[in-house]
Amino acid sequence: MENKSAPVMGRKMFLYATSFFSGMSVMAIELGASRLLAPYFSSSQIVWTVIIGTIMIAMAIGNVWGGRSADKHPEPERLFKRLLLVAVWTALIPFAGRYVIAGVSGLLALFVRSNFLVWASLCSCLALFVFPLMLLGTVTPSLMKYTTESLDDNGKTLGELEALNTIGSIIGTFLPTFVTIPAVGTARTFLIFAAILAVISLAFFISRRRWIGRGAACALVITALVFAPMNYSFAFWEGDDIVLEDESIYNYLQVTEDERRIALSTNVAFGVQSIKVKSGSMTGMYYDYALAAPLMAEKAEDVLILGLGTGTFAEQCLEYFPGCQVTGVEIDEKIVDISREYFDLPEEVEAIVGDGRAWLTASGGSWDVIMVDAYQDITIPFQMSSVEFFTEVREHLAPGGVMVVNMSMRSESEGSMNEYLIDTIASVFPHVYTVRVSGGSNMELFASADAEALARFESRYPQLEDEGYRAIMRRVDDALAPAGGGDYILTDDKAPVELLGMRVLDEIIGSELDAIRGQIAEEGIMSLLE
Repeated sequence: MENKSAPVMGRKMFLYATSFFSGMSVMAIELGASRLLAPYFSSSQIVWTVIIGTIMIAMAIGNVWGGRSADKHPEPERLFKRLLLVAVWTALIPFAGRYVIAGVSGLLALFVRSNFLVWASLCSCLALFVFPLMLLGTVTPSLMKYTTESLDDNGKTLGELEALNTIGSIIGTFLPTFVTIPAVGTARTFLIFAAILAVISLAFFISRRRWIGRGAACALVITALVFAPMNYSFAFWEGDDIVLEDESIYNYLQVTEDERRIALSTNVAFGVQSIKVKSGSMTGMYYDYALAAPLMAEKAEDVLILGLGTGTFAEQCLEYFPGCQVTGVEIDEKIVDISREYFDLPEEVEAIVGDGRAWLTASGGSWDVIMVDAYQDITIPFQMSSVEFFTEVREHLAPGGVMVVNMSMRSESEGSMNEYLIDTIASVFPHVYTVRVSGGSNMELFASADAEALARFESRYPQLEDEGYRAIMRRVDDALAPAGGGDYILTDDKAPVELLGMRVLDEIIGSELDAIRGQIAEEGIMSLLE
């Protein structure tokens, strides 16, 4: 039986190519969405769930709409007009996306009292990505209509279209992650794939001698933007302190510098991850408190840092414990490069690029001090928060060794992220102590199998010659509290760190928003601008 709506183009290959590049663009936009949102909402599993769920809903709606539209209008011109519209919309995302995210978040802040991260990321996704991905969802059912010559082989045709779309999706997954985003950034990645869709649409319009002027104008403008100079900043409200904005496979990277300090941030909304004070004094941050660990350890000759960052703690160890050997493991190679170029990380520090737990498992060494500093905002690697991981750390501690963990999500509520971490660590180490870092949400935890660790610290720190170091250690001693075990245990099998982190983040955001709402109620919304 012949299909009356047989292929309307002379050659199937062009339509097959359309399926391939459309599949590639879907995944590229999805990965671009994750990188666009990460500097504001983190790259946690929660945000990824929002992105994937939103995109799948958009694609499903597009599938239905595309099939019905193709039945009603068996002319491919409508499809390629939609692809041209997707190209234009995608090209606008790098320029408008950050303002949309900021506007959506600011508006929701006035009304949302819980699960702010979910609602803000969801609404941002709806505003930016549902429309173009819904249009891309119309591609496969439409192409099925246009490429079917006979109902006898429609299964074969559909299989070929789906295969090409899937192959395109695979390439669209690897290409942005390993090539375009690290090389040219998220903004140009959006522009590159927008240009691809614009060129495909233009080729169709040229073959039909229709809409050539409009298609050519869009394709030329978008392609020109790919190569045009671009001063793109995720933190567009920042002043002249930003000296570097970059992206790696893992992170958004921002280096700021003023007359007092140099700082690295991987998230514009959740503060500083690493800092270097130009005067060489104490930082005033959690690194200073962590320096209690070498005083607790029987000796401080070998130090391992899982989550090296830019090496603040490593430099402090070299300064206050001359002759010690410091090894740092950092998963992000670009952060290691930044630490050398901007933060003057000493060459004596052995910087290893890799996953902290995987490297530790493969290592046969032992260390006097092991610092775990791999948690940032709510992006907590579950594999570095479990009983199995902390057992691995204990096995790699030398006799009399001490582990120090920086926990950045302090909360007063029962069953918080930190309570889970404390109970988990206490199930592995018999001696656990915590201290709150003043002026922030961080908490430092010290753990050891040696009962003499605390006594060593209390006898050593009063003898420190450096007055600033001694003052910080006195503060640690005054606030240091023993931590008992409990029932909140994280394992490799069950570690809901994203949900726990989001709960704490809700508390932090909620307290800030309550203050803002109170100000609006008393002084009016214009007082915020003042």
